[in-house]
Amino acid sequence: MTSTRLRNEADSKDQYFKELAELSERMIAAHGKEFSMGALVLAARFIAENKPFEQSAVRTS
Repeated sequence: MTSTRLRNEADSKDQYFKELAELSERMIAAHGKEFSMGALVLAARFIAENKPFEQSAVRTS
């Protein structure tokens, strides 16, 4: 990989970490620390198990 590509990748990852931090702060403010941690762990589990996120959404029918 070139130096520029590595830098772009690092910048992209940094942006995602910033977005995760902001989302986590909003979830904590709205529903508490336990909810935020649980939601992030559940998301990680879905990623690890290759489960689609769409099917996990709460249905409101």
